[in-house]
Amino acid sequence: MTAYTRQMVFTRTRRILLEALESGEAERLGLDRGFVTAMPSPGRIITRTRSPFSDEVAQALAAETNLQTLAACHNPADRGLRDAWETIIVTGRRCSEVIKLRLDCLGRYGGLPMLWHDQTKVGNYDAAIRIPEQLHQRLEARQRKTLALFATRHNRPPTPEERAHLPLFPSNQRNSDSRRPLSYQWFHRGFKAWIYDLDIGRWVPHQARHSLATSLLRAGASLTHIRRYLGQVSERMAEHYVHLAQSDLESVLQHVWVPGPGAATPGEILTDDLTPLTREHAMAIAIDLGRRSTPAEGGFCTFQPVVDGGDCPWSLNCHSCDKFVLSGADLLYWRRKREQWRLLAEGAPDDATADYLHQYFEPTAHAIDGLEKALAGLGLLDDALALDLRKPQDYFHRVWSTAFRAADLAAADHDEQDQDETTTDEQECA
Repeated sequence: MTAYTRQMVFTRTRRILLEALESGEAERLGLDRGFVTAMPSPGRIITRTRSPFSDEVAQALAAETNLQTLAACHNPADRGLRDAWETIIVTGRRCSEVIKLRLDCLGRYGGLPMLWHDQTKVGNYDAAIRIPEQLHQRLEARQRKTLALFATRHNRPPTPEERAHLPLFPSNQRNSDSRRPLSYQWFHRGFKAWIYDLDIGRWVPHQARHSLATSLLRAGASLTHIRRYLGQVSERMAEHYVHLAQSDLESVLQHVWVPGPGAATPGEILTDDLTPLTREHAMAIAIDLGRRSTPAEGGFCTFQPVVDGGDCPWSLNCHSCDKFVLSGADLLYWRRKREQWRLLAEGAPDDATADYLHQYFEPTAHAIDGLEKALAGLGLLDDALALDLRKPQDYFHRVWSTAFRAADLAAADHDEQDQDETTTDEQECA
């Protein structure tokens, strides 16, 4: 017997005995209170973390042909096994949250489809998340099927009071009032048989939640965003998903080792030494924003008539305007932009196109490098890299209010590179 099995057996046995004691069932059966309270504890708690689905497994579990097999072969009564599984895949909800959805769990707000569910697991159906239109339509079809089942069983539509308590996935066993949802055991039994037929290894539905969290992290979402969407109660729980979603670390490692195939000079050995600007140089090109700016995409605009509501004479071409400035709060945004351009260059059809993309983005790349060096010179680089989610009070921090013109940053990076090349040449001559 493993430690995990011991924990599960003892924990559930203690739970059953304590519930019997509280309900009076133990007294009716003649179980002594001392026997119930003497049940040993499970000992050291064993926690098990699930890995996300691999790419091949995720594709198999979302393939239309396999989903049709799931509905036809493992749910012949059409109780919603496929609908529940697709909801788990798309939303990352727990299985219990999905199979206990209420009939009236859908709604549109501002034209956006939303799903209401019990995120607290205590019967409060007061949390809503946005869902794709395709999933909304599928669950609407499930609503119609559930109402048809109720009408067939009771020869009438449900009253408003009955409808408020109807589950979206009603059970077909011991459910005379149609208020009993499907059980997790029923869902897991059908899912397990489907996985066995696919012959892709041992997987559980909850790993879809880990897969979604990992994908969100790789796409640039912060732990705060993921905890809010998935309903995590603590930062520690959300951090379980970080071990395979090291998007920031991967970016750093590419700079520490060698540039990838999407870089202008792939394979060139790099170092992780960042030569910051001197504090005097950084202070000279810094701009104190204060209230003399307005947020723009990837930076701030310091042109006052735009702030006051006037028309922009440059047609909102911010990235080519000398009124556009970058702050430390925009560093992570531009780092992601740089990786996007490298991926575009990597997928270019020929070398000429890749060279053009590198040349087009080169001024911006110099500005990003200059921003990192300027922030390092002012001691703000760590604060900029630690930013997670923008809050109103953050605008009063130095890393927000201290900004630099993009042209000055690019020029500063050029100056540093020229100086490094000159030093290298002098050393080679010596």
